[in-house]
Amino acid sequence: MSVLSQLNVGESGVLEDLDLPESVQNHLMHMGFVPNALVTALRRAPAGDPTVYAIDGMEIALRRETAAAIHVRAAEVPEAVGQKEAASQKTEGQKTEDQRIAASGQFEAAQ
Repeated sequence: MSVLSQLNVGESGVLEDLDLPESVQNHLMHMGFVPNALVTALRRAPAGDPTVYAIDGMEIALRRETAAAIHVRAAEVPEAVGQKEAASQKTEGQKTEDQRIAASGQFEAAQ
């Protein structure tokens, strides 16, 4: 387990735990910082602080000291996502082939 402030821009993590005062925890939880939420580091200020994170469809800037108190684990991309993308590309390729056959008039004979 690591902390949110250690994510590089473009990296994602899954929220595990907030080690912050209760009032800050409640505020962040209302903005989507809840257990098992996926959070992505989007960009950093030129001086390195704050960092903008994407969570639950929102972009939220947090100072390094706050992000250092938010524990995350590595986000794993499910294998099914990669398979779905491959299937989608195959479907697109098949559509292109079907369009070529239909345009050539061979489609009627193929059925």
